[in-house]
Amino acid sequence: MTAVVENTELAGIFGPDSVTWRVHSDPVLVLGGMRALLLQALHPRAMAGVATHSGFRSDPWGRLRRTAEYVGVTTFGTAADAARAAARVRGVHRRLTAIDPDTGETFGIDEPDLLAWVHACEVDSFLSTARRAGARLGPAEADRYVAEQRRSAELVGLSADAVPADTAELAAYFAAIRPQLRATKDARAAARFVLVPPMPAWVRLGTPARPAWAALAGLAFALLPPWARRSYGIPPLPGNEIATTLAVRSLRLTLQLLPASAREGPALKAARARLA
Repeated sequence: MTAVVENTELAGIFGPDSVTWRVHSDPVLVLGGMRALLLQALHPRAMAGVATHSGFRSDPWGRLRRTAEYVGVTTFGTAADAARAAARVRGVHRRLTAIDPDTGETFGIDEPDLLAWVHACEVDSFLSTARRAGARLGPAEADRYVAEQRRSAELVGLSADAVPADTAELAAYFAAIRPQLRATKDARAAARFVLVPPMPAWVRLGTPARPAWAALAGLAFALLPPWARRSYGIPPLPGNEIATTLAVRSLRLTLQLLPASAREGPALKAARARLA
């Protein structure tokens, strides 16, 4: 019995046999993360909280790094690692407030409805991007991924019942919340920031980082659902969906050619070593 408990602790809250490990170790996860940020920004209250407290303007690369590290630790770290990372996030969020852009009301950014929104955007973005890029995830496995992600919701203080349990509930959630969503001035500014983030002069002029990032950001926009793209003022284009699917599949195939040392994050590498 002790060995089982120790193995469960070392494997983390999901474990190597989970669909979560498959999705979150996919090399196109970075695109899913960018899509999630663009989708989250369409909630006026959530965007107000980001605009008030996030370091995405002063330290965009640091914010992206910290977000990626959090997902990596909670996915591939030990159960204790995941709990500590989540406790730090909850502690920070508990102290922060923002102002509703419509009512002027002051609200806490750890409101359950906002946490559920952020959760749903991440789950939908990670899953839809992986599947569109060619990851072999059937309907049952997609449902299992959504169900597994309820453990992530519990880490940030939500009850499992507060978030969707399968893909049908996830789709119903977005259909119900869509009337509340729009691209505010802050959301449009954040979107422009994602497309053209600040880079040191030597990076902009001496490397292909700027056009490479612009291509990734453009693909992340294209992966948004049509209604979200319309909110940002992006008109539908003939053949856009097919072209996007071909582009993201080509990117995934290219990334898969890289050695594991180059395409796997430090949390996944540490997990593999720990469980070897």
